[in-house]
Amino acid sequence: MVESEGERMIYYMLLFILMLLLTIVNIQAMPKLNRYKLNSKTPQPLISILIPMRNEERNVKRIISSVKGLTYSNLECVILDDQSTDETRTQLWKEIQGDSRFTIIEGKELKEGWVGKVHACHQLSQAANGDYLLFVDADVQLKERTLEHTLATAQATKAALLTGFPRFPVKTWLEALVVPLQHVVVFSYLPVVVANRNKVSKASAAHGAFMFIKKEAYEIAGGHEAVKTSLVEDVHLAQLFKKKKQRVILANITSHVSCYMYETTEEVWNGFAKNIFVGLGRSAKAVWILSVFFTCYYVLPLPLFIAGIFTGNILWILPFCIMLFQRFLIDRSAQQKGLLFLTMPASAIVLMLLMNHSMKRERKKQGYEWKGRHYQ
Repeated sequence: MVESEGERMIYYMLLFILMLLLTIVNIQAMPKLNRYKLNSKTPQPLISILIPMRNEERNVKRIISSVKGLTYSNLECVILDDQSTDETRTQLWKEIQGDSRFTIIEGKELKEGWVGKVHACHQLSQAANGDYLLFVDADVQLKERTLEHTLATAQATKAALLTGFPRFPVKTWLEALVVPLQHVVVFSYLPVVVANRNKVSKASAAHGAFMFIKKEAYEIAGGHEAVKTSLVEDVHLAQLFKKKKQRVILANITSHVSCYMYETTEEVWNGFAKNIFVGLGRSAKAVWILSVFFTCYYVLPLPLFIAGIFTGNILWILPFCIMLFQRFLIDRSAQQKGLLFLTMPASAIVLMLLMNHSMKRERKKQGYEWKGRHYQ
């Protein structure tokens, strides 16, 4: 009986070792923006920075300041005010101060069947003149040489669409527990080598806060109009590109791009509740399977670790240590500072609660509220 229990623990520990190895491979395989530099002799194509804004007055100063600070010379910035009810437009005029690189357009009435952000991005694409389109969210901050490194990375990897998950500075306790898990999911579960080297649409990840796209490829894929009903348009757009035989590259952009996603715990909860079940393909089976796996992989190792400390059983101690080390490597790669990796069991519990909450809202057909709009 003792041998049987020991064998089970060895198999259990092997799972953690395999997950750790996959994470290490993913970290090494994902292209990093700061590794690629633009040849100074290469002509600079026009890049259109496209920013949808709806009630973003708190973010205007930061994003406009960071765009103004970009060192890439051949750019335009088109901003769509999507019928904001706050001081977004006033703040925009104040911060732009006559800079001719900026254009502000007024968003049209939301068409039936369209998701708000997707509709805004579609209008922005129609107003853009660039050879490349860079869709960024209003809560993003860009470092000075972001465009040079992004263009160089896209050219070196032959990407039609280059995207990545930004660095996530966190403020509230719920944000600290949940938001950095976006990096955990990508580095732990996505086969990055497969996703970046072939055109299998299901092996795709993308982040709508930073989507750098060759305009010609965007038009071939059908643009945002082709994903007009999607609440996770970034992933669906990446999948669409692959179906059209266009290369999609997921890069580590954390050295140059930061995203201040939420201000309050309520925003964190509602934001993830809106996307998480949809991102799982509205599959209850996926929620149940992930809940069981997360419990076994992220939660159970903690009581085993405590029991192992008191009993001296090293096989009970190691899974927790390996899991934390895996999270530590992810946080370091994602420029996530501090000791957040120690909260991984609590983060997993909150994530499971969010998945189940999002699923229940879907089943009750309650839909989701976001920026004053209701979605099913």
